[in-house]
Amino acid sequence: MSNTSITQLEDVVIKFAGDSGDGMQLTGTQFSNNTALVGNDLSTFPDFPAEIRAPQGTLAGVSGFQLHFSSNRIFTPGDACDVLVAMNAAALKANLKGLKKGGIIIANTDGFDSKNLRLANYPEGVNPLEDDSLKPYELHTMDVTKMTREALKETTLGMKEKDRAKNMFVLGFIYWLYNRDMDSTENFLRDKFGKKPEIFESNLKVLHAGYNFGDTVEAFTTRYKVEKARMEPGTYRSITGNTALSYGLIAASQKANLPLFLGTYPITPATDILHELSRYKNFGVRTFQAEDEIAGITSAIGASYGGHMGVTTTSGPGMALKGEAMGLAVMLEIPLIIVDIQRGGPSTGLPTKTEQSDLLQAYYGRNGECPMPIVSASTPSDCFEGIYEAFRIAVNHMTPVIFLSDGYIANGAEPWRFPKAADLPEIKVTFKKGLEEGEENFYPYERDENLVRPWAVPGTPGLEHRIGGLEKQNITGNVSYDPENHQQMVKIRQEKVDKIADHIPLQKIELGPEKGKVLVLGWGSTYGAIKSAVLELLAEGHEVAHAHLRHLRPFPKNLAEILSSYDQVLIPEINNGQLIRIIRDQFLINAQGYNKIMGVPITKSELVIRIREMLA
Repeated sequence: MSNTSITQLEDVVIKFAGDSGDGMQLTGTQFSNNTALVGNDLSTFPDFPAEIRAPQGTLAGVSGFQLHFSSNRIFTPGDACDVLVAMNAAALKANLKGLKKGGIIIANTDGFDSKNLRLANYPEGVNPLEDDSLKPYELHTMDVTKMTREALKETTLGMKEKDRAKNMFVLGFIYWLYNRDMDSTENFLRDKFGKKPEIFESNLKVLHAGYNFGDTVEAFTTRYKVEKARMEPGTYRSITGNTALSYGLIAASQKANLPLFLGTYPITPATDILHELSRYKNFGVRTFQAEDEIAGITSAIGASYGGHMGVTTTSGPGMALKGEAMGLAVMLEIPLIIVDIQRGGPSTGLPTKTEQSDLLQAYYGRNGECPMPIVSASTPSDCFEGIYEAFRIAVNHMTPVIFLSDGYIANGAEPWRFPKAADLPEIKVTFKKGLEEGEENFYPYERDENLVRPWAVPGTPGLEHRIGGLEKQNITGNVSYDPENHQQMVKIRQEKVDKIADHIPLQKIELGPEKGKVLVLGWGSTYGAIKSAVLELLAEGHEVAHAHLRHLRPFPKNLAEILSSYDQVLIPEINNGQLIRIIRDQFLINAQGYNKIMGVPITKSELVIRIREMLA
């Protein structure tokens, strides 16, 4: 047994990195789930290659999983890592710049042979584990492959199967290093491989071998422990954005007593929503994997026309294909949710990298005057409340709604204190049941005080009506080519969306004074970086505030007043400046931008520097 001491830490950032076949996403997810059970606050950032199987050992094939956990509240996956687990030379090369000076490197020596070094583009004869290039760091080497094979020498598994368990060795060792028990992963392995006893036993054996290695090796004299975070009492679980979004749709469907239909086509990074919702037939959820994006949305429109809640999910390229059908849903004035999990573009762009570059597409990316409400999520767990709100707006205002998330939110995880069904706000759905007293005819475009038309399910006696993509005559719904009527209907559809502002909450200041020098205005996944940066500057006594938008169209009614209460407004975005164009246009203020288009989130330290420049 090694003689180790235990050091208390407040905050740790670990990056697991290896070849895309090394199981780093699974390792990171297991450690995240364990971290949530321990009671730490956490934030994760999975980062994987776009190719399904990039060439082994190359920089293009590196798959990474970053995890930030703490005994304090945290809001980002961390700017720089304390620990880098590198399964091969390419993983080290791709991630070294993100490691703090003095940080720990745990390197699998088997991944640094001459072939791996050559594939990672190291010069002939250069091995970073053997020269002095890693002097600024604390380097620990271990032959994970050899020790995994040694642990499994008595099994009948082939060498390829044995090597697949390498990630369990690393996970076991990291559990030892951070003073954790392994029950959560043992249970996971039992659930996953219970019917394949040899695979289950071999993974378990290697997990324990990794843990025991920590206990016997002399190189590690310190283990670490991070206490529970001080969080509001309640029942928590670790959740990703796409899972939270799926649960939000189911909860809203149950609350509204409206069957849920998902018509969709698989696309990264939205496909997980289809996988998740397909498991909940017991809640009346129907999922349909269509032959293309257009069939996905039009099947959802058909479901909404038939009195269900139609949902379609996609990413930027799929949004482009759905454009005409979205216009049809606007003309029909029926409830529909279009979920866009944004990724790097244009075209097929960066399929596995994050971006916030579809906001202008959501605003303007359809033919004709085609206004639609837009709701966005800020964090993985916020997807639950955000999509619930999008559902409410769609059914209460008889309109399609665009819901914006992105790859970072969709795949990232954080602790979620889940609500009780009784605490969720009511969603009231009213169908027209038939002709009322004094009514001779049904008029499909007769409106209430919010300009909302009635929802009539086909087949209801007396409510037969025509509906389609051609312009409608006001009130009657007859096809009309009359110029004055077209202008009137365009104005009505816009005013109906604008009136939603009367039924959404006023904008709140997230942090900081209600008047001051700089307001940082954000939307979507910039939430954590902005909040962390503003907290740091407030602690130094600066007059800085943070406001974060959920409702992007229409904006909350008090937004103009908030914007005018600060000397300067900064809008950070993972795009080339999209919200800033809309804000300048609608409020005529000289907002400043901070834009990053690298497929990765904005960091806290970048924003702190930018805000300091503005304060100066």
